Amino acid sequence: MRILVDTNLITRLAQRAHHQRQAAFKAVETVLARGDDPCIMPQIIYEFWVVATRPVSKNGLDMPGSQAKDEIERAQRIFTFLDDTPGLFDEWYRLVVQYDVHGLPAHDTRIVAAMRLCGITHILTFNVKDFRQYSEITVVNPDQVTEVPGRN
Repeated sequence: MRILVDTNLITRLAQRAHHQRQAAFKAVETVLARGDDPCIMPQIIYEFWVVATRPVSKNGLDMPGSQAKDEIERAQRIFTFLDDTPGLFDEWYRLVVQYDVHGLPAHDTRIVAAMRLCGITHILTFNVKDFRQYSEITVVNPDQVTEVPGRN
């Protein structure tokens, strides 16, 4: 099964002292051990870059670009990278209208649109509430990864 790895997991894996780092690591390790296919997409990389290079005073990690680059390259070695596909805008637009999405959550809607176009039904994220409204996908909290719904 393919499962999308959200930006917050990559961010936690890059933060050696973060209290959620171990949960992120264990979730990814478990998914890989099962033979599932954890994936990332361009939107995940864009979001990581923004958070990683933003100052701590603005809720960022204050990484130099070279370190953010290294973290992205590490993620691309661990996770399957799925590039954007044609039709992404149309699917995003359909979803923001269908779910009446306003403001910043439209970024998450773009992730859902990309997942749909790639046939991915599950997302691994600490931000469960951000994706709950989308009936097209199953949201999995890393703390509950051993109970991934839909696993045969």
